[in-house]
Amino acid sequence: ETLDVGNMNSVDISGLQEGATYYYAAKAYNTSGLYSEYSNEVSYNVPVTTYTLTACGGPNGTISPSGAISISSGASQTFTVTPASGYTISGVSVDGVSVGAPASYTFSNVTANHTISATFAPVAKYTITASTGSGGTISPSGTVSLSSGASQSYSITPKTGYKITKVTVDGVDKGALTSYT
Repeated sequence: ETLDVGNMNSVDISGLQEGATYYYAAKAYNTSGLYSEYSNEVSYNVPVTTYTLTACGGPNGTISPSGAISISSGASQTFTVTPASGYTISGVSVDGVSVGAPASYTFSNVTANHTISATFAPVAKYTITASTGSGGTISPSGTVSLSSGASQSYSITPKTGYKITKVTVDGVDKGALTSYT
């Protein structure tokens, strides 16, 4: 590519691609249109701009990869947010702004430094206590502890010579059921 810089002895060239090497040679000309021979060739390797993505998980969970990650300009990086057992993702912040509670987050076409952090909260636990009268069984019986959102199924079986007359859940009659979830 030829670039005529007129009556200048230096020029700034913009729009060069990062990581590319460019080769230059110059020649001079006069007002009569006579040109000199080319100068010795010189090269210039355009440095690649890198940015830092800093990931920090709170207690009771992790962000992977973690710590400071160097990334080339325009590249992408995905982070995975994982709560420890018994915990859930409470929130994820990118550059100090909440992005909800996603299990992963991707920085795309990176052109600046960024931070990502996560907080974690204990999963709510609930107990269900199941019992029967002397004429049957319920399985499982006793107290069961469940995390928020979990399900538990129960089988209700009468003993020989008995029948189920009602199943009560939190004080409400549900009828003569043989199972309940």
